[in-house]
Amino acid sequence: MAGTWVFVEQRDGNVRKVTYEMISEAKKFGDEVCAVIFGKGIEGLAPQFAKYGADKVYVVEGDVFAQYNTGAFVAQMAAMIEEYKPNAVLFAHTFNGRDFASRLAQKLNAGLATDVIAAEISAGKGVFTRAIYAGKAFAKVEVTTQPILATVRAGVFEVKENPAAGEVIKPAVVATQANVYQNIIEFKPTVSARPELTEADVVVSGGRGCKGPEGIKLVEQLADLLGAAVGGSRAAIDSGWLGHEYQVGQTGKVVNPTLYIACGISGAIQHLAGMSSSKFITAINTDPEAPIFNVADFGVVGDLFKVIPVLCEELKK
Repeated sequence: MAGTWVFVEQRDGNVRKVTYEMISEAKKFGDEVCAVIFGKGIEGLAPQFAKYGADKVYVVEGDVFAQYNTGAFVAQMAAMIEEYKPNAVLFAHTFNGRDFASRLAQKLNAGLATDVIAAEISAGKGVFTRAIYAGKAFAKVEVTTQPILATVRAGVFEVKENPAAGEVIKPAVVATQANVYQNIIEFKPTVSARPELTEADVVVSGGRGCKGPEGIKLVEQLADLLGAAVGGSRAAIDSGWLGHEYQVGQTGKVVNPTLYIACGISGAIQHLAGMSSSKFITAINTDPEAPIFNVADFGVVGDLFKVIPVLCEELKK
């Protein structure tokens, strides 16, 4: 078995932090760690994976890999697994990672653990911890099929520098345009100077208590002073105060920042599912009985329209 593979989550050469988290964690399994990257013009990225512990870096380049597409990526990865026989392959629990891993598992008739927050991998077996029931309980999932496949939640593992050889290997490209059954016609990225929501160390979110765009502006002001990402509860999203890409919760994104500040968010179980694993949680709410205070490390019972301006003034000092 060729150790643990970590699929590199990147777009236009920008590597997501969760990739380094997975590589750092994989070093603990005591086996060879390999980064696997698909793309176009991406060979120059290889040395940075060695910095965090990649013994080998499989670089697959070609026009067909310029943008993520399920068919070509699955065909290429399946062929590489057949040739090199890794013990396990880890993917980020992102939109593309979930799609890629699930389609690959179906093709290989292999088991897949999703959204894992802890992992123990040894030859022939992987034991993973997953949050269930909207984060109210945890389940141990064992995968014994080969290779072991899992998607990993961002922010749960620590990034550590652990220099390794980083030998670059260029597997044969077997995927062709014939494998592509979906084409991206246009991609419009969200342009923001703020950190990406799922990778930010600090997240400031607004909910129904913001009462409208004026409340969201206060949330954004606080976020900018903290160098934080902006998020929102489903109530804020459904009201049109924020775009869907900002939604935190069971039907939105799962975040694991060092600090999560919930402004005017009651703390429904669906929202808690997306942020309850944050290291520190601060809540601002007028209702002292709001469920959010049950998970908060620090709570302020008060009107966010009065509390946030005071916080902002103190931060400016």
